[in-house]
Amino acid sequence: MFLPDYVEHSKVKAQLANAITLMNLSFGVIAIILIIKGLGHMSLLFIFLAALFDRFDGMVARHYHAESLFGKELDSLCDLVSFGLAPALLIYESILYEKPLLGIIVTVFYVLAGAVRLARFNASEFDGAFYGVPITAAGVVMTLSFFLIPYMGTLFFVILMLIMSVLMISNIRIAKV
Repeated sequence: MFLPDYVEHSKVKAQLANAITLMNLSFGVIAIILIIKGLGHMSLLFIFLAALFDRFDGMVARHYHAESLFGKELDSLCDLVSFGLAPALLIYESILYEKPLLGIIVTVFYVLAGAVRLARFNASEFDGAFYGVPITAAGVVMTLSFFLIPYMGTLFFVILMLIMSVLMISNIRIAKV
């Protein structure tokens, strides 16, 4: 008699983490739309909301024993948009456009490095540590750097974006906190 209710309730729990992950993606897309509309300063809120939701999707999946390969892949796709593309586009549209060719090259390199980092993470067994700076951390650093635009020149942002790119694809071991 109570079994159908339990089955339905467990299905909802299993999809809760994926719903949180999709909120991450939704906020990343909103941030990109705001950047395209020239409202980069407003996109900051949505990138940080994406980071908040990214923090909790894995916790929810583990809590409800709903971890899955699908969820891991979905999370990576969403992270590439929210912490790869959105912060890169924010910095490009805010300052790197001043050096068009160089700005495009480092922006594309940053997004590619994020994709490589996520693919490598998904293809390896997690041993309790990250190898390379997680894309979420790199994206938050790039987003926070937006506040330095009035004080730093274009070259600073080129170097910062290159450093974050290299750190994402490096083999630096970072313990999960």
